[in-house]
This record gives sequence, C-alpha cells and structure tokens, in this order.
Amino acid sequence: MADSSIPKFHEKTRDQRIKIVKLFASLSKEDVKILKGNGGIAFDEANSMVENAIGTISFPLGIATNFKINGRDYLIPMVIEEPSVIAAASKAAKTARKHGGFTIQADNSYSIGQIQVVDVDVKSAIPKVMKASNEILKLANSKSKTLSKMGKGAKKVSCKEIKTKSGKMLVVELLIDVGDAMGANVTNTMCEEIAPLIEKITGGRVILRILSNYSTKRLVKGKAIFDKEELGGKEIVDNIVLAYQFATNDPYRAVTHNKGIMNGITAVANSTGQDTRAIEAAAHAYASRNGKYTSLTEWEKDKNGNLVGKIEIPMSVGIVGGITSVHPMIKVCNKILGAKSAKELACVIGAVGLAQNFSAIRALASEGIQKGHMKLHAKNIAANAGVPKNKVGEVVSRMISEENISVTRAKEILKEL
Repeated sequence: MADSSIPKFHEKTRDQRIKIVKLFASLSKEDVKILKGNGGIAFDEANSMVENAIGTISFPLGIATNFKINGRDYLIPMVIEEPSVIAAASKAAKTARKHGGFTIQADNSYSIGQIQVVDVDVKSAIPKVMKASNEILKLANSKSKTLSKMGKGAKKVSCKEIKTKSGKMLVVELLIDVGDAMGANVTNTMCEEIAPLIEKITGGRVILRILSNYSTKRLVKGKAIFDKEELGGKEIVDNIVLAYQFATNDPYRAVTHNKGIMNGITAVANSTGQDTRAIEAAAHAYASRNGKYTSLTEWEKDKNGNLVGKIEIPMSVGIVGGITSVHPMIKVCNKILGAKSAKELACVIGAVGLAQNFSAIRALASEGIQKGHMKLHAKNIAANAGVPKNKVGEVVSRMISEENISVTRAKEILKEL
C-alpha cells in the first residue's frame, strides 16, 4: 500500500519529488511532461476557456504529504502562492497519524435548485405545486438521461414563502442528486426546464431559476486527534482550546480563523479544478447559520488530555465535468490525488481544512505564526536573489535578525560571504 509519509520530502530536488509522486500515483510519461511544464495550458487552450483572453498566469503547485484519511494514504496537490501553507498541512497530517489520521464523512452530492415565483397567491399555490411534484420531477429528469440511468437526478420538490418589500414570493426548490459532478449546469438546466410548468401550476410569474451555492445538503464532517505529547504538553492543548473559544465568540477573530481553514481548502480546490468561489461563499454563509459569524471547526480535549479537532462545512465539488476534463494540469492533479468520487474528494478537502486550521492555531498558541512564515518568506527571497543552496541558511538567518528581508539585502549578504 502506498505511504504518504515521506521523510524530508521538502529537501529533495524537483526531479526527486516528481519521481516519488510518479510512483505513488502511477503517472505516465505524458503526465510527468505536463507537471514539468509551466502551468499546463497554452494560450489557445486558455482562449477557449474564457472570453477576451490575453495570456495565462501560473501559481505554485506543491504536494502535501503524510495524509491518512479514512484509512487511506494520500499525496495532496495544493495550488497556493502563500508560503508555509503546504508545509503546515503536511506537519499537521504527520501529527494526526499517531491516532489514525483523519476520519471524515460526506453527504451525498445533493444540489439545490431554486425557482422564484412572484405575482402569486403563495398560500394556495404551495399545495398545487406539491400535488404536481411527480410531474415536476419527471420533467426535470428528462433533461439528464445520464443521471436518471444511474438512479440519481431530481429527487424532491419543496416550497417556501419569503417576505420582501415587494410582497410575498414563492420559492420552489428542487433537490437533485448530481452524482460525481459539482452539478451547477444540470441544476440550472432542470430549473429552466420546469419554470413554465411552475408558472402554469401556480398562475404566477417566474423570474430566477438557478442553483443555490449554499450547499447545506452536501456537508463534510469529520475529526482528528492530535497527541498532547506531540504538541508539547497540556499547556499547548489548553491554549489551542482557548484560541478556538476566542474564535467562536468574536467574529473579528473568527474571520481570520476561518481564513486559515480556507487556505487549505481553496488550495486543494484550485489544484483539482473546483469552483472555489462557490465553496468559499457556502463556507462563510454556514459559519453564520445561527445568526452570528463563528468558527467552522471545534477544538476540545478528550479524556486522555489529547486535542480533538472537528470540522463541519458545506462542500460542493466534483470529479467530472467542467475544467476537470479539459485542463491538462488539473487532470494530472486529480490523478495524483486519486479520489474516485465527489464524496471522497470532499472528504480529502475537509481533512486538509482541518489540518490547516490546526497548524495555524498551534503556531498562534505557542511561538506565534510569524516566525515560521517569515523564515519561509526569506527563503523564497534568497532563492529569487540567486543564493546557492549551501548559503541559503546563513543568508536567511542574517536577513531575519536584521529584519531586512529583500532581494537587495540577500545579494549584499551573499557578496559578504
């Protein structure tokens, strides 16, 4: 069985890292060629993806190691420009391995479609819609023979009334099992297909017919145990719990706390071709579901004094459709990750979010987050200045001690050496 716990992965050369990943994920020569390219797409490909294209832009692609999720080892591709994130996630995953890694579960891939109906008697319209629910579902499912053959597709019709300045509105909602897709396109198609029927049934006027990105029917929930001895003892565990309690009770802290979670989640979503804006919008809405913005994670001590972290977050992702099937680099990243279903991918992303949160609050509750962050930043500056590997450590130390981290100073120190 493949093992994601790879000692000193960060010290290896690029070729050595790629070789390890190639063996882990059974990559082809073509996959390796794409990895060694500069972003994975040429301009012609970019021009076919978006309007008014003028070029492409690349972000760093790294690999998080040590992850064991639901008993399986993963090497996790992460696309992010911020130093320390990938290292922090890998370190957290290594700590979690002592107690079995991450245990995560995901709901089925249910998408919610909404049809807005105005100029309607809501009270009398609702029973009419519910009575015709079978007809509505049949019509919706006629737009996706693939989902219907798989036993998926539109499953339920529901209604709700909302009150606005313009009066009462009826919202008809479709609950759709979209399988291994993110599901935006099929959801929108089904909503548009049934809109005329909804108008006929209710006697009202339909305006919007579109999915909701607030994917509360696609939750990811899970936990991990972090050993108190690995953390440095009772005081650090207590400090982390107190830091979490700060986040639960103050939205100014909660926003930064959750940003740390999203550092991990968005980085994996970027590498696997997900709609990061939808994921982020749903996450922050969910953090406010009880009327106050709060933490997306929970931290507590168990009876043995170990730290237990839990996460619960909406996660609308897919492994088919969209950019996942057309972008060469994203296809390779998904191959490296090896998730066989949207639910599995959601579990992986949730685990990385929890790991990232752990690393951030552990640093904050002990030596502070800036020390490690600035060290990695200084290393990047040194590399940009052309400092040889055998001189990087000394150059970095001097820049940090002088509080002058710049390409110019790195070059000056190199000359002095």
